[in-house]
Amino acid sequence: MKTFYLLMALIGTIIPWALFGSFFALNGIDVPLFLRSLFVNGAAGGFSADVLISILVFLMWSWRDAAKQGVARWWLVLPASAFVGLSLALPLYLYLRERD
Repeated sequence: MKTFYLLMALIGTIIPWALFGSFFALNGIDVPLFLRSLFVNGAAGGFSADVLISILVFLMWSWRDAAKQGVARWWLVLPASAFVGLSLALPLYLYLRERD
């Protein structure tokens, strides 16, 4: 499973950043526009809210789970979720959680 989680973390980084990259290529590094675009209509807003709430729940759960399971380097999910999203943070955490 570790290999699968690592592969999904890689895919979960590449695909979102390819899409983010095209946005920034067209609009420049305009973070306020990027954040407004997350909620540009009902569909985008609903999807964005769903993912943001899921990230918050995941971070709270993984923090507690990491303490119980003794997961080393749990903190790596914080920048992963901030700079990419749940598509990296979740498989990364599951990768870190797996015992050899």
